[in-house]
Amino acid sequence: MKLTTRPLATATLLFAAALTLAAQSALSAQENEWRYWGADAASTRYSPLDQIDASNFENLEVAWIWRADNFNGPSRGTMLRATPIYVDGTLYSVAGNRRTAVAIDPATGETLWTFREPNTKRWEDSMRKDYGKGVAYAEVNGRPMIYLVTPAFFLHALDPQTGRPITSFGDDGTVDLLGDLGHWDHHPTEGIPSEVGYITNSSPPIVVNGVVVVGNSHEQGYTQTRKENVPGNILAYDAGTGKHLWTFNVIPQEGEFGHETWENDAWKWTGNVSAWAPLSADPELGLVYVVTDPPPIDYYGGFHPGDNLFSTSILALDVQTGERRWHFQTVHHDVWNYDNPTAPNLVDITVDGRDIKALVQTTKQGWAYVLDRETGEPVWPIEERPVPQSDVPGEQLSPTQPFVTRPAPFEMQGITEDDLIDFTPELRALALEIVSNFRMGPLFNPPSRENGPGGPAIHCPGANGGANIPGGAAVDPETGILYVASTRGCSAPRLEPGVDVDPDSNVDWVSVGPGGVGGPQGLPIAKPPYGTITAIDLNTGDHVWQIPNGTTPARIRNHPALAGIDIGNTGVGSHATKLVTKTLLIYGEGRSGAPVFRAVDKMTGEELGAIDLPGSTFTAPMTYMHEGQQYIVVALRMQGARYGLVALRLPE
Repeated sequence: MKLTTRPLATATLLFAAALTLAAQSALSAQENEWRYWGADAASTRYSPLDQIDASNFENLEVAWIWRADNFNGPSRGTMLRATPIYVDGTLYSVAGNRRTAVAIDPATGETLWTFREPNTKRWEDSMRKDYGKGVAYAEVNGRPMIYLVTPAFFLHALDPQTGRPITSFGDDGTVDLLGDLGHWDHHPTEGIPSEVGYITNSSPPIVVNGVVVVGNSHEQGYTQTRKENVPGNILAYDAGTGKHLWTFNVIPQEGEFGHETWENDAWKWTGNVSAWAPLSADPELGLVYVVTDPPPIDYYGGFHPGDNLFSTSILALDVQTGERRWHFQTVHHDVWNYDNPTAPNLVDITVDGRDIKALVQTTKQGWAYVLDRETGEPVWPIEERPVPQSDVPGEQLSPTQPFVTRPAPFEMQGITEDDLIDFTPELRALALEIVSNFRMGPLFNPPSRENGPGGPAIHCPGANGGANIPGGAAVDPETGILYVASTRGCSAPRLEPGVDVDPDSNVDWVSVGPGGVGGPQGLPIAKPPYGTITAIDLNTGDHVWQIPNGTTPARIRNHPALAGIDIGNTGVGSHATKLVTKTLLIYGEGRSGAPVFRAVDKMTGEELGAIDLPGSTFTAPMTYMHEGQQYIVVALRMQGARYGLVALRLPE
């Protein structure tokens, strides 16, 4: 019996429920649900629900608000980055610095149960405590199970009705993931010795064909000052018992494919290559798709020469064995912090009369890499082209990088004087003066030293530009149209001698954060739009439309230097958070945007409606049908830096 404090059903409620069932369409239970972080194993972020449409979107009202503040734990301040799942009439998510698992009544927002693991030093040391994006669900031999990976790097299996550990899984419901990561000794509560490395987690696992596959994350690369770490190896477990099935080495060891791409014996001691983004899977093909980030450290890799497989790559792994079926490296020897930040979108398309099971990876570079998900072959040519080389002593970049020829970029790539702000001659002159202290250049402009020739290099898009995790991409499986959020987000990292930043550093050069390039009088350095949503037809590779994300922010619209000037709609420099339904593209403006939810015509980009929210959207929304009503739930940042989930529905 489900643990709940909802009142017992009455004859009236039973009668209403019968009417509700009759009123619902022929949608299956799973079509009413949102079973994965990305809606389904394909990470489409699509729902076939159509109760909310253009005719009634602006009638949406707040059904409930669920506050995350009470789950902060002893650490002060937290964020809510999770997207809930909805299965069998209940919402499940995580909240707070402890990454507490929660079950929530989908109609009222009432908390039904909570689960949190005991405190450990492993938890205290985690740098990703409030980065949790959610939980996973599966039915194993008829038994439903919730799977939670915590900041301390434990995997728990929970009963969906009570939140209690399922004791037949692992060790009384828990698996110590560090034990299967590699050959590193660790303490059960303190973790891996700090001189060896550090690993944690931010995304939920994915369950496919009876296997739980677990990703991971590390410290942000731009804060690291040592070359050693543990690699983010991919782990897999039996979904029913918790038995370890396989480990995939993201840094190939001796005798493994790609080993030769780690020169200087870096494969022995360096790490990262995290699988920190959510995972996707194709159960019919028996493949799980994993995307990775660079090795240590961001912006300098002189101590690990070579292309460095499988860093900044897309991996297709056999879910039963962990065998690599194929891979595609999106950046060789990545020193730009161009990690693949979003779950791959899987969709079936038709190109020139040929049916293709496709995978689409949107990236910080502003490209959509479209691959055959069975073979890894590009659907359209991806060409290796020469790129500028580094003048940082000790650095050895790849002479070429892969360039997507189709679809066209959805974001500005590189920066020239023509891209600078030009609303007025005065602002343009100031912008030119600012960039005279930097090194402008194309995409893959090499990072440079703080006091190097020309100054720090500008990267456009930068570490937080292009597509990124808050918005990512969604795809409509009925039309094959991809919707991707993007920002300009230029960076200008500065490399300094390692020992000047950290006396214990054993790296010649380290970065001082991803850096930025401030524009004149507090305005952006580049021309708008500052944030966009682009619709791409994956059957043709054509852009269907592109719109600004929201409207011009007040700080720009009301800037005294722009008084009396029609600057048009610049959009907000934030990643739009969105989902696709049968009838609409729905999005919020994102973490620095206005507290507004918008509905857009999927085929034209025309705005069809907008409603106010209690706060700005913080991560990707989801939707479900419960007792005959469609709900939309999204995480918000509200006044006073408070975070919570808000549920929207039409008036009863």
